Amino acid sequence: MKAGLSRVASTAALCLGAAALPVAAHHSTAMFDADNTVSITGTVKEVHWANPHAVIFIENTAPKGAAAGVWVVELASPRGLIRAGWTRNAVKPGDKVTADVHQLRDGSRGGALRRISLTGAGQTYAFNIRDQEQPTVALEPAGK
Repeated sequence: MKAGLSRVASTAALCLGAAALPVAAHHSTAMFDADNTVSITGTVKEVHWANPHAVIFIENTAPKGAAAGVWVVELASPRGLIRAGWTRNAVKPGDKVTADVHQLRDGSRGGALRRISLTGAGQTYAFNIRDQEQPTVALEPAGK
């Protein structure tokens, strides 16, 4: 009886482990239109600094080529952002920002961050989600 339970437990663990393998793989960025960038301007509503990707929610209040409303802007993992020079508090709720994003291909209010400028602080952070292993970041005054 014990041998039977041990075999069932081993088989179950193997199946669960195999099912988890796809989760370890990174998802594609094909859902973002990498050939086009839209600009959204407004206020940061929320920042989720969590795995697998940090996310910034921005209320677009100046709809010039991008729909008004809350946009969900995806970044890399917090660890990837830290390696690229970001800090957990680089962008905070309440910050006034302009963000350039590669919009979702389906046209909904979401995308991958390309560049974000903090209006009052004069800081600009850039990030290309496609460069997961070697992110590109520029810390420079806004307007350059």
